[in-house]
Amino acid sequence: MNQEPFLLAGFDAGQTTCRCRLSRWDGEHLQVVGEGRGSGVSHLDAPDGEERFRRAVGTSLASALEQSRAKSQEQSLGREHLSAAAIGASGIEADTDLQTRGVALLASALALPEHRCLATGDERTALRGAFPDRAGIVIISGTGMIVVGRDATGREHRCGGWGWRLDGAGSAFDIGHQALQLSVRMADGRVPDGPLRHKLWTALECCTAAELKARVVRESHAVADEAKLASLVTDAAVSGDPAARMILQRSATALAEAAVATAHALDLQAPCLEARGGALEHMPLFRQLVETSLREQLPDCHWQATGGDACHGALVFALDRSGLRPR
Repeated sequence: MNQEPFLLAGFDAGQTTCRCRLSRWDGEHLQVVGEGRGSGVSHLDAPDGEERFRRAVGTSLASALEQSRAKSQEQSLGREHLSAAAIGASGIEADTDLQTRGVALLASALALPEHRCLATGDERTALRGAFPDRAGIVIISGTGMIVVGRDATGREHRCGGWGWRLDGAGSAFDIGHQALQLSVRMADGRVPDGPLRHKLWTALECCTAAELKARVVRESHAVADEAKLASLVTDAAVSGDPAARMILQRSATALAEAAVATAHALDLQAPCLEARGGALEHMPLFRQLVETSLREQLPDCHWQATGGDACHGALVFALDRSGLRPR
């Protein structure tokens, strides 16, 4: 048996940080040998997008190699032993020119042949991590949202996640944005005023609708700033504020609709679901409303909470391209 320490690298690249996990394939299982973190990425079409991509891959891989050496004391272990790699990064759509560019960048950064590399969306690596070899649907709701599923043959379908300008319904941003829209209607007298407006405006240090308008058009005001307001909406809903609960319900219904559409597209009659993202993991009432809506529309669906993460999904993709496992 070949004892060369061939490695597989799986990357989960976010805007603030990129994780890298190194594993060996023993013929049956992926054995983790090191993990590390590096700088984050941006969209490849951003002014510094390609440079940030390369830096994220390089810094996170170096960190993972350092940990693996410290754990195993294999001082010879290095990137020259990489057999294949895959990365999941936001904004890389499957079967697009952007994906082709991502593959070329990853291969160049790691000195690997392009056929041994894959660059894809982070939702795809999340799906493969949760359901490596079987059907299922991953529902992701964090700052943004997206739903992606696969059937038993490997056919995939994505729903939602087309960016906050077009399609944020079901995300933390959506919840915060709805709340701000409601707050200006309250301030105008179009709907009854309530405590939610005061909580939102206090958090944003605004006293009038004019100040709020000026705040949200600043270049420094980002999508994440409105996503952070979702926790205030949730707290208000838990305290019995009907306006806040209605916002949560609308967003939960929208997220459930995306999951239902995915199940129908893949003809999954009793789909297994996995929840990912801060809105579903840290806002129990929102999660409850999503689950209730799904039970009404997909009564035979069920949830799992033991699937692998996006780095594991990237490693499964890398294994597919390594030639180490018969396909």
